[in-house]
Amino acid sequence: MQTGPRDGFVLGELPFRDRSLTMVSQAAPLAELLMQHRPGHALQQPFYNASEIFEADLETIFYHDWLYALPACMLEKTGAYQRMKVGVYDVIVIRDGKGEIRAFHNTCRHRGSIICSATLGRVAKLTCPYHQWTYDLDGRLIWARDMAADFDASKHGLKPVHCRVVAGLVYICLAEDAPDFDAFSDTVAPYLGVHDLSNAKVAHQSTIIEKGNWKLVWENNRECYHCAGNHPDLCRTYPEDPTITGVSADGTFPEKVENHFNRLEAAGAPSRFQIDEEGQYRVARMPLLDGAESYTVNGKIAVQKRLGQVPFLDAGTLLLFHYPTTWNHFLTDHSITFRVTPIGPQETEVQTTWLVNKDAVEGVDYDLENLTRVWTHTNDEDRRVVEDNQQGINSPAYEPGPYSATHEDGVLQFVNWYLDRMRSAYAPQSLAAE
Repeated sequence: MQTGPRDGFVLGELPFRDRSLTMVSQAAPLAELLMQHRPGHALQQPFYNASEIFEADLETIFYHDWLYALPACMLEKTGAYQRMKVGVYDVIVIRDGKGEIRAFHNTCRHRGSIICSATLGRVAKLTCPYHQWTYDLDGRLIWARDMAADFDASKHGLKPVHCRVVAGLVYICLAEDAPDFDAFSDTVAPYLGVHDLSNAKVAHQSTIIEKGNWKLVWENNRECYHCAGNHPDLCRTYPEDPTITGVSADGTFPEKVENHFNRLEAAGAPSRFQIDEEGQYRVARMPLLDGAESYTVNGKIAVQKRLGQVPFLDAGTLLLFHYPTTWNHFLTDHSITFRVTPIGPQETEVQTTWLVNKDAVEGVDYDLENLTRVWTHTNDEDRRVVEDNQQGINSPAYEPGPYSATHEDGVLQFVNWYLDRMRSAYAPQSLAAE
């Protein structure tokens, strides 16, 4: 049976006995599982813990789509690089001698050794530690000792990875033929432009591992149904109102939010809700609670030397998500980016980066604990929520339950996006029949 890119793909042995799938055997094709999904409900158990579906997620989504890598300001100087691992891929993102940010596979063209072993650093050239083959920062092989007379160095440069920068955010794509990036870039660049990320620096970065499937990390992010019971610091400034935290089907908002859009746009800060046709990314500048200016315990701005030109302290937060790797908050005083990287069927890395004005001085313009407290706590609380969710799903008693149409419309939107992507690869005949 042909089900997509991986002919004959079936679920093999699950990591534990699964009694919950009463209508799906362990040998059920992925296409069948995709088509058995009950609308408005959570996914079936294998989508959250089966290694075969995890590999299918990587192949269909993470090895194909544009992935958020890092803020460009992390690579301020020539030769600065960061290493990024996605599934079986190992990538170097680096600023070359002309100031351009490029990406390459971290694999020497000689015998395949990794070139950069550190997570980040700065180099004059990229030199393989095994036999010292040396590459310029643009990927060209410039030195290889004692090769044959007919050896052509121009044919052995580092293999490039698609790389684009939009308003200070770096994205990469592992596919041989990258999907369109311009539509996303053209949409979000005006929104991001007023935040002036080219004049930012990293104030702090944290990386945590959540013992849960990457889709559970995203589902948790896409709703605030859980916020009151889990995020006391965040709820001091971030509204639980589903008209703000969710994704309305018709794109309409209450008068208060419409007035917020109009006020900010009249002041030169694009704000109105936009979501692309396939649902992969969304951008909107949403209000915080009345009187709140930033994500702090007292609700006031955390950084006195502000980042960007948003004219009002109470302008709220520019919310940007782009599946499968990033959600972001861009405020009037600082910005926060989040990167989601799957590690295994039940393990996900979440990296958070706080950006401030490059001239802001810690201890003078901002207090680091005050700047980072809300999202440091929120991340750890979300880690616990996701891990508890994963443990419950692993139980043979798990059965997918219904989502709240009021509070979890964002989760529904994410799950529908995911199912559409997977069905297009593994069950295209079913889509054609609809």
